[in-house]
Amino acid sequence: MSEQAGASLGAGVGSGAVAEGGRGVCLVVDDSRLVRRIARGILEAQGFAVEEAQDGAEALAACRRRMPKAILLDWNMPVMNGIEFLRALKAEFGDTAATVVFCTTETEMSFILEAIEAGAREYIMKPFDAEIIASKFAQAGLL
Repeated sequence: MSEQAGASLGAGVGSGAVAEGGRGVCLVVDDSRLVRRIARGILEAQGFAVEEAQDGAEALAACRRRMPKAILLDWNMPVMNGIEFLRALKAEFGDTAATVVFCTTETEMSFILEAIEAGAREYIMKPFDAEIIASKFAQAGLL
């Protein structure tokens, strides 16, 4: 994938779900199967166990079953979009919620600020590559 910049965000709180011998579980939430597959490969290479959800409703159900350490989250999805999911996650789990890194095509400052206010830790703009994911996960304290 091509190189691009992501915006560093403010506060967010990570939590448990550590995979045996790894960095923990990362839930990849995107309605694109291809994006989920690419992100899975990158994150597994970084030592994460990866779970997937195709929309925010599936992601919220997954978090209720077992809270991941990290969530790589798309904005634009059917059923429940990324920002709706993030608000629901923070409302239900508060500071015990996973560290959220948005990964989206939304590049306007208003979207970035909305994500910060909702509790996202980092913001990656698509397209992304392994270097960008590693950099943003490191900035979020996940690597």
